[in-house]
Amino acid sequence: MPKGGARSRSGPAPDPEALRRERDAGEWTILPAEGRQGTTPDFPLTWPEQREMELWEHFWTMPQALMWERYSQEFEVALYVRRLAEAEGPQASVALGTLVRQMADSLGLTSPGMRANRWRIERPSEGDETPAGPTPAIAPTSARARLRAVSGGSG
Repeated sequence: MPKGGARSRSGPAPDPEALRRERDAGEWTILPAEGRQGTTPDFPLTWPEQREMELWEHFWTMPQALMWERYSQEFEVALYVRRLAEAEGPQASVALGTLVRQMADSLGLTSPGMRANRWRIERPSEGDETPAGPTPAIAPTSARARLRAVSGGSG
């Protein structure tokens, strides 16, 4: 195991709402919530399976696909799709599952991966339709407030 130095997931996650600092000079990229529009690129690997093509079509409609297209990451996405399809199999190894998660992180498909790449998906504007349902409650911050919330009374 390597000693010392920074790790990719060490320390607090970057805060997109924080004031810009000298050491935190990177800008966040806001991706449109509706995702990538247009035709799907050709699958660059040989002999794709049906499941790989389904995944390929799906991933190229996601907001992150705009960045993959910008940086010509078609091969990286195709390799991820191929390994993901393999990992879905009943005999898939744990190592393959770990690789798929690492690849998902690097492509910005997970929350930690989005933070590492400094990507955010835009929030829908107020005029957009949002799913109906209860608004999530904000958790109380102090122990006393949590106890009050649980007991349902004052105190």
